[in-house]
Amino acid sequence: MEINELKQAFRQAYAHEATDGFFSAGRINLIGEHVDYCGGYVFPCALSFGTYLLMAPNQDRLLRFKSLNMPEIIEVSIDKPFAPLPNRSWVNYPLGCIAQFTKRGITIPQGYDMLIWGNVPAGAGLSSSAALEVVTAYAFNELLNTGYDRTELAKIGQLSEHEYAGVNCGIMDQFASAQGKKDHAIYLNCDTLDFDLVPVKLNGIKVVISNTHSPHHLDSGAYNDRVAQCATALEQLRTVKPELKNLAELTEAEFEKIESAITDPIAHRRARHVVSEGQRTRDAVEALKKGDIAKFGQLMNASHVSLRDDYEVTGLNLDAMAEAAWKVDGVIGSRMSGGGFGGCTVSLVKDEAIEKFKELVGKEYEAKTGIKPDFYVAEISDGARRVF
Repeated sequence: MEINELKQAFRQAYAHEATDGFFSAGRINLIGEHVDYCGGYVFPCALSFGTYLLMAPNQDRLLRFKSLNMPEIIEVSIDKPFAPLPNRSWVNYPLGCIAQFTKRGITIPQGYDMLIWGNVPAGAGLSSSAALEVVTAYAFNELLNTGYDRTELAKIGQLSEHEYAGVNCGIMDQFASAQGKKDHAIYLNCDTLDFDLVPVKLNGIKVVISNTHSPHHLDSGAYNDRVAQCATALEQLRTVKPELKNLAELTEAEFEKIESAITDPIAHRRARHVVSEGQRTRDAVEALKKGDIAKFGQLMNASHVSLRDDYEVTGLNLDAMAEAAWKVDGVIGSRMSGGGFGGCTVSLVKDEAIEKFKELVGKEYEAKTGIKPDFYVAEISDGARRVF
């Protein structure tokens, strides 16, 4: 949908013009999965599709939220303390961000009419929720002249997810949506939030996202269970290494020396994934910098296997998609991306193999699952920004 069409939709919803427009990107994580809340390194990039937010002030002291995917307009008074709306309302994502401004002592001086539209496939694991959070935080930061930097906006989005959506997510998704840069991926230390923008030079190779159409549900509890299991592993490892701050600090050699301290077998597998994924991510970034795309792809494949066997967040659909991709000549690497339990895979595919990839992977996946997948050839894009 073009900006002019969004402006027209705003006019139809509110009977006046939008004064400001903003965009923030969805993201794909190339490697480094389920380590962000364990203080590890991740390697995401922002995508060319994301979430748009059109706004205009009103005199009614109301925040009005309208999504083009929903029929209703939801109103929240700015004269009452903010609180999460019931029934897991989608409004909790932007409302939780606005609430973070008030918790920091910022006054919301007037009401705003808001129209939201996104072209990130919801439930696909491409972080439509983070895009919505970050575009809201970016917009209010601009309109209220609060001066927060992009890292702080990512933190605001993360806190919104924790406090208003009930998902104990790490910082990666919001960070990529806020800090993304065209043709670069973000090598992010999730403990310190130090990061490098690494050029992604994929000569003759494209990033292909495969949507399983098996939506993930992070707030179903399985995600929070993994966070708790990692906390258990860390607590038990501290009995022999008290100075340990995060699981992801450990090298594989260090982990092998003390892993017997983890008496819970499930927590042990979770920790093994976190430590090995950290090493894979470091190795993958070095491989990319050296132009060794084949090595990068091998590490992607190994990441999926670890997420399948040790972290148990893939499931039938993601496994079927990745396994079908591994068979196609011209695929450099393929793995699940995102929280798991459904969603998308990310693959590096040679240009000349993309159509064959879609045909063969689509056919095998549909035969195994009965579901017709979708494929997106992605561009690596800038993150949050004003569009008018």
